[in-house]
Amino acid sequence: MRVQAPALARRRLARGALALASGALTLLVTQAVLAAPALPDPRPSDGRNERTVSEWLARMQDASLRRSYIGTFVVSSSNGSMASARIWHACDGQRQVERIDTLSGERRSTFRRDDEVLTFLPEERTVRAERRDTVGLFPELVRPDESAIPEFYTARRVGSDRVAGFDADIVQVLPKDGLRFGYRIWSEKQSGLVVKLQTLDDAGRVLEQAAFSELQLDAPVRMDKLAHQMLVPEGWRVEKTDTVKTTAAAEGWALRQPVAGFKAMSCYKRRAEGVLQWIFSDGLASVSIFVEDYDRQRHLREGVFASGATHTLTRRVQDSWVTVVGEVPPATLKAFSLSLERRK
Repeated sequence: MRVQAPALARRRLARGALALASGALTLLVTQAVLAAPALPDPRPSDGRNERTVSEWLARMQDASLRRSYIGTFVVSSSNGSMASARIWHACDGQRQVERIDTLSGERRSTFRRDDEVLTFLPEERTVRAERRDTVGLFPELVRPDESAIPEFYTARRVGSDRVAGFDADIVQVLPKDGLRFGYRIWSEKQSGLVVKLQTLDDAGRVLEQAAFSELQLDAPVRMDKLAHQMLVPEGWRVEKTDTVKTTAAAEGWALRQPVAGFKAMSCYKRRAEGVLQWIFSDGLASVSIFVEDYDRQRHLREGVFASGATHTLTRRVQDSWVTVVGEVPPATLKAFSLSLERRK
């Protein structure tokens, strides 16, 4: 059943393909200097023939912090939608700056500097300013040794390939239960950098794919130049999102029972819209719960909406309308929605 999601969730879905690419390919971020120190040997240090899921993902995460690059990437989904964009990415070991220009659909340029995000809409002469947590593709891998990912995923190398002119290992990451999707990841052989990512359903079918079609590794991307491009042109209007960080408990919401493997990452409230967003992650997949006041004129039907790997579930909970969105199976969204309850 197709349903109408709240405005905040609709905007997220409208950005779906590009958001996937930005999140997935944020993993391809950057080195402090062009002469970065050599990465460790990709083989396990204890003589094993195969790396663990944590070792594979930690290597990819490490590579993402050591590379600057310029590239073009394409995102496609099983429903036939496709989007492409040009990306510039730089960091100095502490801060990260990224620019993404859409090459299809509405013209826009999105800049991200750490948690600051500016979206330039030239046709409207408008800049949208907001702040978002920068969690990347693997948010739990800040401390790989403490990650619970191995409890819910396995990984193994299944072959090799070339992507955008680079030799890559193909690593298959499979879930141990039905609450999450699998992944097929192309990791550049020398650095571990991710150059292609597929999201797989339980039958191994590709739901969504993000891949570089052209890539310049170690490109001379200057942070100061990207930062200068973030200046708002004279005569443009700036729209600031009035978002405050909060907790679900402070807003009167809780989960009766946690969903296996998923941890609460952050919680925000948009004052103007009165929409609460509660974000969860298992380290690879993420789920957002949106809560707003129920409106019988807008919130007509409960149901499930699918767009590639992204699923959306809507339902009424007392006097609130709940929308659960994530790149996970519908059963996972159902588990979140049925566990959500109002405490005050």
